[in-house]
Amino acid sequence: MSESAPPDRNQYRELLQTLKQKVTASQHRAAMSVNSHLIYLYWQIGGHILYEQERQGWGSKIIEQLAADLSAELPEMKGLSSRNMIYMRQFANEWQPRLITQQAAAQLGEGGKVEFTQQPVAQLYDTENEGVDIGQQPAAQFEMAFDLFKQHPVAKIPWSHHTVLMDKLETADERLFYCRKIIEGGWSRKVLLNQLERNLHKAQGALTHNFPATLPQAQSELARDTFKDPYFFDFLQLGEAAKEKDVEDKLTAQITQFLLELGAGFAYMGRQYKMEVGGQEYFLDLLFYHTKLRCYVVIELKIGEFKPEYAGKVQFYLSALDDLVKSPDDQPSIGLILCKEANRIVAEYTLRDTSKPMGVAEYNLVDALPDQLKDQLPTKRQLEKSLSKKNKDQS
Repeated sequence: MSESAPPDRNQYRELLQTLKQKVTASQHRAAMSVNSHLIYLYWQIGGHILYEQERQGWGSKIIEQLAADLSAELPEMKGLSSRNMIYMRQFANEWQPRLITQQAAAQLGEGGKVEFTQQPVAQLYDTENEGVDIGQQPAAQFEMAFDLFKQHPVAKIPWSHHTVLMDKLETADERLFYCRKIIEGGWSRKVLLNQLERNLHKAQGALTHNFPATLPQAQSELARDTFKDPYFFDFLQLGEAAKEKDVEDKLTAQITQFLLELGAGFAYMGRQYKMEVGGQEYFLDLLFYHTKLRCYVVIELKIGEFKPEYAGKVQFYLSALDDLVKSPDDQPSIGLILCKEANRIVAEYTLRDTSKPMGVAEYNLVDALPDQLKDQLPTKRQLEKSLSKKNKDQS
């Protein structure tokens, strides 16, 4: 942004007073919805700055002036630094009222409440703006009623998470994906950063599966979005040479981390879960129940490369599970085969005619280094040469 016109003193004073009133009003909101009101306030502040900059031709320095003046007028209010107000402006620009109202409408519809399209237009804005021509007053769009704004996922996550999303992501769809995941999993900022580094938005639903052919459409789509590829088990602190039992032992010993990596909705049912079929005992590696899918999930853990015969074994387990364990209200059980490596073409051919719902995904025991660090670290040969030279120097 460039400085193209100095601010008119009266117009600037009017903007400063408007923002001060917004801050003061927000401070008196109910404690139970402090975060949502704070996000709403920041969105409004950003929207007013955005609109006035465009209308008045003000440049970026106006934000520094606003930050200094608001901080002086409201010394007890935190978060009014110029850096944070730049984020507010970016937040408002990235979450235009159109995007907020569209998603809020969907949320209202899903919750069985009054449909957005059935509400009078005046209800979408503060009562002080009733009668205002919204088409002629773009800033008024940021005066959307709080009861509507709070329906949107952006109102339900901490501001510190929003700043991370604005720094790391380019599109509204990507940011909305992570907003929902933060709400669903109760992610801390650290967990969010970890999932962003691993590109969860690209991994989610990326596994090879046969869900469309084996499940009703709604259940198929939910199942697809529940699983991902790959999974990261680096928290186990095991090397690539670890045996299958070692991985299984560690996963169940660190079940909290394991459940976090699997995602929201998984309830741990047991390890080496025993079923008796035809007088013989069979043991499932790991058994879970998924509360959203409303079905059992069998995870078969393999230390090596995917082989087609694994699917036959899991299909047998799923048939027995559906017959012996599943209740009439449960959905069909799902199998997930986790391997160190999985040839996607082989997996697709294997699952094509498999009648039970299952997916194939890879897992990593060691988190891969970022590309920018690989060239900065010494190779194994360089390390050996350096150690050899050091030993000679000491002898």
